[in-house]
Amino acid sequence: MEQNHAETSLRKKSPRSLEGYLNDDGMQRALPGPSPAPNSGLHRGLSARQVQMIAIAGTIGTGLFLGTGRSLAQGGPASMLICYAIVGFIVYVTLLLLGEMATQYPVAGSFNAYATRFFSPSYGFALSWNYWFNDAISVASDLTAAQLVLQFWTPWHPWVFSLLAWVFLVSVNAIHVRAYGELEYWLSFLKVATVVIFIILGILVNVGVNREHTYIGGQNWNIPGAPFVGGFAGFANVFVTASFAYGGTESLGITAGETKNPSRNMPRVVKFVFWRILLFYVLSILLIGLNVPWDYPNLSNKTTTTSPFTIVFEMAGSTAAASFMNTVILTSVLSAGNHALFAGTRVLYGLSVVTPRRHAPAIFSKTTPSGVPIFALLATSSISILCFASSYIGSGQLWGWLQNIVGVSNQIAWLSIGLASWRFRKAWITQGRSVDELKFYIRWTWPWGPYFVVITVSSLILIQGWSSIAPTFSPVDFVSYYIEIPVMIIMYTAWVLAKSTIAPITPVTTPGNAPSEPADELTPLICTGIRDGRTTYRSAFDIVDIHAVDLYEDEYLEDITDDVDGEEREKRLQSRFGLLWRLYYLVA
Repeated sequence: MEQNHAETSLRKKSPRSLEGYLNDDGMQRALPGPSPAPNSGLHRGLSARQVQMIAIAGTIGTGLFLGTGRSLAQGGPASMLICYAIVGFIVYVTLLLLGEMATQYPVAGSFNAYATRFFSPSYGFALSWNYWFNDAISVASDLTAAQLVLQFWTPWHPWVFSLLAWVFLVSVNAIHVRAYGELEYWLSFLKVATVVIFIILGILVNVGVNREHTYIGGQNWNIPGAPFVGGFAGFANVFVTASFAYGGTESLGITAGETKNPSRNMPRVVKFVFWRILLFYVLSILLIGLNVPWDYPNLSNKTTTTSPFTIVFEMAGSTAAASFMNTVILTSVLSAGNHALFAGTRVLYGLSVVTPRRHAPAIFSKTTPSGVPIFALLATSSISILCFASSYIGSGQLWGWLQNIVGVSNQIAWLSIGLASWRFRKAWITQGRSVDELKFYIRWTWPWGPYFVVITVSSLILIQGWSSIAPTFSPVDFVSYYIEIPVMIIMYTAWVLAKSTIAPITPVTTPGNAPSEPADELTPLICTGIRDGRTTYRSAFDIVDIHAVDLYEDEYLEDITDDVDGEEREKRLQSRFGLLWRLYYLVA
């Protein structure tokens, strides 16, 4: 890993720059374009304590606690371990690419902003709506998952609990952002502690600390059907479940606009996410595959799904411990729904205040006196009505479909990071800038990193729905795997046709010239030739011109406070409490 510092131009604060829309409440979500007006109505109400814990536990949710049961039942222990490891590596490379852009241009807006700036504004528009849809469907998925968790105790009308949970989450998010932050802080803390306890307990159960007092080892890998269940179709199925579980890891770049000294801290965040993937996912999944047989009763079917975490606690010999674990999973489900509802609300709010053209109706920008975008909240929560369909098709079946949709949406986000990085790197080299000018880059990802992400993620999107085609065609399953693709195409095409922009390409900024306007909906066009001494353009495709995109706009220039922070950190590490400070920096 290399971190390079070079002289850069002053970081500009143009009103048209790609700033985020959550600068007023401490959290940020991806946006395709510039920031809203200063008096946007949102409030800065999240403390650093809350943001740090939410970031640590951001990827721990129903995908890990419940999705692993579905993966184990459909693909077996080997398929689950291999697929989660493959997707984990893809996600890690993706985060390195995102970290490279976020360190150079630490603007709030993350991959949507970079996709808009370096690839295509219309694609950024479609991606932003896809991200809102992702969050809205996630709320419905989490409420459906709550029904599955509740069936551990009672099968009585699970939809009633989903209704109560929906009212609770909407009420919390309608009060004030501080209410959301405090609830999420404690739920996130509980999730992190639970995963650590599970890993320790899982090792003990495997070596013989269980009801039968027998050594399990790798026995469950040798039972009939294991370790690969369902052949290639079962193997491919696990990819979308893994993508659902890893969703949210890309959020590390979302806070770049408010990160102190991003050239130092963003690389550390990327490395931390890698270890989080290794610890929370790969190690947990290995223990699940070793301890829980793939054919465990009611592990995953149309009506119910049982968490492998609960099963392992039950194997330890305590029904009370299993109930405790199931309670933790239930709180995790509420935490995931709480986070998705908050994020989706802010995404929709951001779409309604984007300039120069709104990406959503203006009504979604209206806020309450406490700073809550109430209409955006109601619109996002209304999608959750899908969870009540479980009474007709079964909670397990419905949750599987919603999980497929969210998983593919996550993959589209990773694909978009690859596309943005590909165009960013191409523009960087084309405009004659040295790689050594990058504040952070990973040498071993040059030049294949973006191509690897684009090709592998595209392949996953295409092949993971194989089970819906063979051996028999399942229309509903097929739609759940591939509905996102035509939706993205339709949204992209609609925005291209709606804006019909023709504008001249602006000159490239150099340190000695006046700055050009940053890329937005009005700038990126493809030159089609010269007619009568004038350059003509077409607006059918709005791929950003790598020769014209401004690579100096919003570059971060380190200031004296960054040096002070670094010196203070070194003093702490060299003090008598250096070991404790190292532990603190590792966690926080």
